[in-house]
Amino acid sequence: MPLSTPAHSTAMATEPASPAEPEAVSPGKRWAILAVILSADVLDLLDATITNIAAPTIAEDLHGGEALIQWLGAGYALALGVLLVVGGRLGDRYGRRRLFLIGITGFTLASIACGLAFDPGSIIIARLAQGAFGALLIPQGFGILGSVFPRDQIGRAFSAFAPTMGISAVGGPILAGALIDADILGLGWRSMFLINLVLGGVTILAAARLLPKDAGNRSTPVDGIGSGLLAAAMLGLLFGLIDGSAHGWTPVPILSVTGGAVFSGLFCRRQLTAASPLIEPSLLRNRGFTSGLILGVAFFAAVSGLLYVLSLFMQNGLGYTPMKAALGLVPVAAGIVIASVAGYRLIGGLGRGLVLIGLIITLTGTGWLLVLVLTAGTSTGPWALLPPALIIGLGMGTCFGTVYDVTIGDIAPEEAGSAGGSLSAVQQLANAIGAAVVTTLYFRTLATGGETRAVVYSLAAVAAITLACCGLVRLLPRKAPPQDHH
Repeated sequence: MPLSTPAHSTAMATEPASPAEPEAVSPGKRWAILAVILSADVLDLLDATITNIAAPTIAEDLHGGEALIQWLGAGYALALGVLLVVGGRLGDRYGRRRLFLIGITGFTLASIACGLAFDPGSIIIARLAQGAFGALLIPQGFGILGSVFPRDQIGRAFSAFAPTMGISAVGGPILAGALIDADILGLGWRSMFLINLVLGGVTILAAARLLPKDAGNRSTPVDGIGSGLLAAAMLGLLFGLIDGSAHGWTPVPILSVTGGAVFSGLFCRRQLTAASPLIEPSLLRNRGFTSGLILGVAFFAAVSGLLYVLSLFMQNGLGYTPMKAALGLVPVAAGIVIASVAGYRLIGGLGRGLVLIGLIITLTGTGWLLVLVLTAGTSTGPWALLPPALIIGLGMGTCFGTVYDVTIGDIAPEEAGSAGGSLSAVQQLANAIGAAVVTTLYFRTLATGGETRAVVYSLAAVAAITLACCGLVRLLPRKAPPQDHH
């Protein structure tokens, strides 16, 4: 549910060195193009967040059980994270307009497939396809804007993303809850995905009419082998983890996790030997960057799992309807929006200290929620949840973007593209890992200890990971790059 969509930095990282002349596009058309790009990002964020609320309802309707609940969020983030960097480079190679149109068309069709899903397997495949086409779509946005906006106006264009993404982060779960409760035409949860037929269709028509044509550069390298190894590694690890937690640790999940570990090693070796690796080896020798990468993986995994478990607790433990659960998450989203805006203004002076502040705030909110569940259990009232939920959101918003802005504080300018793309992809993969790991702990404990203990163990794990992240802060670069340089 992050407000700062990681794909944005990938888009900036793949911005063309010599964009088309902005003067060729009229001012009115420039802002219309911005609206098209924003529409695509809104679609991506809405579909990334709606399953936080809808997963229990979908799993019950399709008889998917806990494994389906885990895959609905993890599958989307997995496909998006694995292919994000490649999507940006394909845009460089074959043209951003072409990849944008392929991405938005495929995303819309995959959304329809989600809405028409008839069993757990079909919706998981459709969610993977959504994420894959999203990875082709999202990285093109800032590159297209850079080719049509003059330098003195590009800042105004980019400033539209934060409030738009903030509204989407708040609105996604609410929209999901409202559509499920409204049960339009008896479609229930399916209407959340089928509405993209209209939203995506309008965006396709507008993009085909407005986006500037570009030929691309066929010499741009694309490491398909590296991406394939990364996909195999992550899929093996996630499948093994989810299947093992749902059906027991038989040879299948054990072999899957082992295979994922082997492919992870092969991916790392590929990064050292490939002519154009997804992650520049020099970045991994930079202590500040590596520390930030590890911290980011741990933190984003923890809070991604936290949000999923919080939604499950509200619906399964407290008996909330999807709409009421969505409203229960609004304080988190509001905190993210408020702190993200404030963090942008404070990072220049506080540097890595702001990251530590965000972690401590997140830890405070998680601890408060942990004490609340321990004392009240499933009798916890909605008003009691509001303060810790808001504090958790404030902590998350303080860290979103700030972590990675500081992480690139001492990298060389020529490494910026690889760094931005790598961090973006890692954030999405961390979302997938977190959704799988924390919910695995939740469901395993639920089977033996009940709802309250499952939530307590999950919150304790999140708190422990967040505390460990605090210890990594001193290894980060002291300052982020100047605001106008990243």
